[in-house]
Amino acid sequence: MDADVSAELAGLVKEAAFAGRSLFIRGHGSKRFYGRRCETDDELDTRGHRGILSYDPSELVITVRGGTPLAEVEAALAEAGQMLPFEPPRFAADSTIGGAVAAGLSGPGRPWRGAVRDVLLGVQLLDGQGQIMNFGGQVMKNVAGYDLSRLMAGALGTLGVLLGVSVRLLPRPRAEKTLLLECDAEASRALMRSFRAAPVPLTGSSYTAGQLHLRLSGHESVLDAFHDTHGGSWVENGDDYWRGLRDHALPFFHRPGRLWRISVPPDTAPLALEGESLVDWGGAQHWVRTPEDGDRVRRLARDAGGHAVAFRQDDDERDDPVFQPLDETIAGLHRRLKSVFDPKSVLNPGRVYGDW
Repeated sequence: MDADVSAELAGLVKEAAFAGRSLFIRGHGSKRFYGRRCETDDELDTRGHRGILSYDPSELVITVRGGTPLAEVEAALAEAGQMLPFEPPRFAADSTIGGAVAAGLSGPGRPWRGAVRDVLLGVQLLDGQGQIMNFGGQVMKNVAGYDLSRLMAGALGTLGVLLGVSVRLLPRPRAEKTLLLECDAEASRALMRSFRAAPVPLTGSSYTAGQLHLRLSGHESVLDAFHDTHGGSWVENGDDYWRGLRDHALPFFHRPGRLWRISVPPDTAPLALEGESLVDWGGAQHWVRTPEDGDRVRRLARDAGGHAVAFRQDDDERDDPVFQPLDETIAGLHRRLKSVFDPKSVLNPGRVYGDW
């Protein structure tokens, strides 16, 4: 399906700006839980703006309208033996590419294949005044060296509506297998440390409850040689495990309680928090379920050289801070960006930080 409703969306934003009304940008709405609670006057539904605008497999770049379902994009890429490097999570079957980029979330391969912002080449953006602007590759050359397109990865729609995105792609690996090793947390960290010091065919790691899952990608003989060296057992249908991790479909993610996403340097030991954890990204991302106070969680993350996000929580907790507080200099830059792209705070006001 192909449909360009950019003019209609621009008109709705202009009307809202003129009337002093706010809009919640939604695709399928699968990531509505993420970020602070956003109270707005109305919704701006982007799902009607969809379609693949350009895709030449030889160029390893695709340009897509923001309301296009991820499933549609990934099906087209699979036919050509290619993939989105950042493995965007799908929290519902109809998740959109615009929502994936706006949320800035990356799947299990992020340390090895790149984050959303690493592969985002360009965007077509609808700002808070109803103006359509183009930034980056596949669209127009960046002005004065500023890569404004990458600002949109993780902005949760607070800077504009993603009408279109251009993304760099990767070929699918020749072979992919999942290896399971039984070990404790310290042995898991030691293994990951050794893997960082040598070339290994690793594209995913996940440790929880004494089990280390490793995703290996490349030539079959290389994967078998890795197995011969490190032992462990092959996991049948290993792709299911990584999809479950990517989409938070594993049992760990369905247990009750607030879920924290803690980003730290990869050799960081488990933080001294009550509860259970799952560690991926080679040790750089800790998913933690804990009843402990948010201030303590953020303090421990900061002291470890990282930051913490209250990723999933009850609705009545979403008025609390979700993201790590910024120092005043960085916060000032964010406010100025918001004032440029959305001076009347029409789009997703307060979804990232409460006052803008």
